[in-house]
Amino acid sequence: MNFHGTIVRQKALTMLRDGARNTDVARKLQVPSGTISYWKHVDRAKRGEPSNAHQPACPRCDGELDQPAYAYLLGLYLGDGHIIQNRAMRSPSLSISCDESWPGVMEACERAMRSVFPHNSVCRVRRQGCREVKMYSKHLWCLFPQHGPGKKHERKIALEPWQQDIIDAYPWEFVRGLIHSDGCRNINWTTRIVGGERKRYEYPRYFFTNLSDDIRQLYTDTLDKLGVEWKHCTRGGRPYNISVARRASVALMDAHVGPKH
Repeated sequence: MNFHGTIVRQKALTMLRDGARNTDVARKLQVPSGTISYWKHVDRAKRGEPSNAHQPACPRCDGELDQPAYAYLLGLYLGDGHIIQNRAMRSPSLSISCDESWPGVMEACERAMRSVFPHNSVCRVRRQGCREVKMYSKHLWCLFPQHGPGKKHERKIALEPWQQDIIDAYPWEFVRGLIHSDGCRNINWTTRIVGGERKRYEYPRYFFTNLSDDIRQLYTDTLDKLGVEWKHCTRGGRPYNISVARRASVALMDAHVGPKH
C-alpha cells in the first residue's frame, strides 16, 4: 500500500479548490483517483459543503466530460436555458426551452443532455407552445458556473478558462447551440433595376438575437475565430441582432449549422 504525505495531499486539495478535475489531479500527482475523490469528500465535509458521496460522479471533476456535447449544450443554456432549485428539490434542475416547431432541435438537446450527464434521467415537460427538456443533478453548479440570480442580460456572463478551452476546441458545436436557441436561418429579399426592369433577388441570412451584450460577444468572438463575417443590427439605437449575410460566411454556417428542423 502506498501512503501519501501531507504535502502531496495539500497540493491536491489546493488544485481541487481551484477547480481542477479529480482525474487531472490524480494524473499530475501520480495518486490513485479513488484517493483523490476521498480527500475531496473529506475536505468538503470539514468545510461544511454538501457531500456528493451518494450521487453520480461529476462529469467534469470525476469523469471524462463529453466536450462536443457540452459545447452544444452550453450554447443552448446561454440562449434558452435556466437552472432552478427550491426547498422542495434535493437537486437543482436544468431546463432548456424548445419550440415545438423544431422537433429536431429538441432531439439534439435531449441527446446532448444524456451525453453530458450519462447517469441522469432526462425528461420533457409540456409547456404552452414549447417543451422543456429537463434533468436534475447536484453537479449543475460545476458545469454551468454562469448561473446566478436574475436574468442573464442583467448580469455579467463570462466563461471559465476550462470552458473557453472547450469552446476553442469545438467552436461549431457552440455556435450551433446558440443558433438553435436564439438564432435562425431565413431568406431575405431585395429588388434591383436591371435592364429597365425591377427584379427580385433572394438570399439566405443567419440571425442571432440576444439581449445580453456578453452572450452576443461570446458568439461574435467565436465567429471571428472561424472566419465568419458578421455585423450588428440595432434596435432602438442599440446592438440587438447579429447578422451573417456574406455568401462565403453563409456557406460556412450552412455546412456546420444549417436551418432548424
